Amino acid sequence: MNSSTPLAERMRPSVLDDLVGQEHLTGKGSILRAAIEQGKIPSMILWGAPGVGKTTIANIIAHTLKAPYFQLSAISSGVKEVREVIESAKETSGAILFIDEIHRFNKGQQDALLGAVEKGIITLIGATTENPSFEVNSALLSRCQVYVLKPLQEAGLIELLKHAIEKDEELKKKNIALKETEALINISGGDARKLLNLLELVADSQQSKNGVEITDQLVMSVAQKKIALYDKSGEQHYDIISAFIKSMRGSDPNGAVYWLARMIEGGEDVKFIARRMLILASEDIGNANPNALLLANATFDAVNKIGYPESRIILSQCATYLASSPKSNAAYMAIGEALAAVKQHGDLPVPLHIRNAPTKLMKDMDYGKDYKYSHSYEGNFKEQEYLPEKIAGTTFYDPGNNARENELRKSLKEKWGKKYGY
Repeated sequence: MNSSTPLAERMRPSVLDDLVGQEHLTGKGSILRAAIEQGKIPSMILWGAPGVGKTTIANIIAHTLKAPYFQLSAISSGVKEVREVIESAKETSGAILFIDEIHRFNKGQQDALLGAVEKGIITLIGATTENPSFEVNSALLSRCQVYVLKPLQEAGLIELLKHAIEKDEELKKKNIALKETEALINISGGDARKLLNLLELVADSQQSKNGVEITDQLVMSVAQKKIALYDKSGEQHYDIISAFIKSMRGSDPNGAVYWLARMIEGGEDVKFIARRMLILASEDIGNANPNALLLANATFDAVNKIGYPESRIILSQCATYLASSPKSNAAYMAIGEALAAVKQHGDLPVPLHIRNAPTKLMKDMDYGKDYKYSHSYEGNFKEQEYLPEKIAGTTFYDPGNNARENELRKSLKEKWGKKYGY
């Protein structure tokens, strides 16, 4: 590999004895190691956190068995790509198909694998960071052995660092002294891929004839300036979804679709993205454009059915529509004001005339007495009090200043006059 290949890829082991961690699966006498050494591996799902060795184990299996090896990412591949691989595998023997982020495949995409797995056309190795019991459909899961990968411990991570410094041809040229490791380990979060690539980033930041001394201070300085990784469980996750929401709220479809792309590229859960757009459709658009909520809801349903990669188009359509829509937070503010009133005044009694009266006793107590049925009056409206007496006349909903809500304001003013200040 050349120097432009990331360090984590340059250091990826090709034999079991070089793998750090996962001794319960690949150590001497372990069940997976025995299967690999016998050349009889089952289709399997490798479940574990990012950077703990899922892709590496798949590569080692293919290398050890000298088997035809196909690799797909569920983020960027669909049924078409799966079928193309299966057709190619038919012309070989013992082909292995590795699918990263297999939980991103929807039911249809996962079902496309079933026949080939059953007939032995391919041996499937799926990698997932999510519980396969929930994210892989039962038919496919029943045909696979699930192996759980454990988080890498600090000793293993330090071993990886030292091994890279001692063995990698590019790092050896830099005369690296590993003085401190806490920052490297903390920032990487136990992700070996992130750890090694951060080590390389730090080493490349220093140009000195005397070599590079890696300290926690140096690592933090470089990380704060240069790391732009998307971590679904870390700070970037919250920063980028915040940027995405604020771009739509700020009516910038270009910003919205860029941050959407960042999340898609990072493998963010489509349901998480769609859920946030569903919230924004009411919180920031509301009655300024009620169709926004309909589209957002349809988007949530659609991406659950479609999955990556096609769902990126649906997400983009919704995000650009929401960003381009007129905005109003009036409904959001209204429920906030109403909740504040509830907390302030407690359980105020329901006015008698709008209480339910299912029994004679309740009717005798004047429940529902003098209630005016709106549809019995002109324009389907008759003024009466709907709030508890203590807060009568309080305005919670103040329509926004946009075309649709200005129409609502006009209609409310005609009905209520000065009662609510419309």
